[in-house]
Amino acid sequence: MTGSRVQALTVSALLVAPAPEVLTAQLGVGTWVRTDLAGVQMTMTVEPCCSSGFRLTYHVANVVMTVASPMDGRAVPVLIDGKPSGETMAIKRLDAHHAVTTMTMNGQIFGTSRSTLSADGKTLTVEDDFTTAAGGHAVGKQTEIWVRR
Repeated sequence: MTGSRVQALTVSALLVAPAPEVLTAQLGVGTWVRTDLAGVQMTMTVEPCCSSGFRLTYHVANVVMTVASPMDGRAVPVLIDGKPSGETMAIKRLDAHHAVTTMTMNGQIFGTSRSTLSADGKTLTVEDDFTTAAGGHAVGKQTEIWVRR
């Protein structure tokens, strides 16, 4: 699976609650499993990093994709098995439950996404819109469903 395909499957992932008293319900830190893929096991681990950002580590088959985002809209490199892939993600946290992402390949935008964390913090819904087939993904809209493990 190519880096773009892996990236397209995941994208703008996690949101932080601003107040410590609500972190347990709203914090995206932890392990997530994608449930909308038939026959494919995909997980995402979210860890704090980059001051107030997150490191997103995706596992699909034998591929590991990592994004360390400050969550402020700055583009950061997407690493596939520890190496630069030519892709970037610019993830911007809008509030405790919403984020937007712009994805590029070699400097060209190929997709955007909008992420929504459920009120109980157990489900993450990502609505992707791919404008080109960078990396072999299908052009058009798709919805990802992630469940906290």
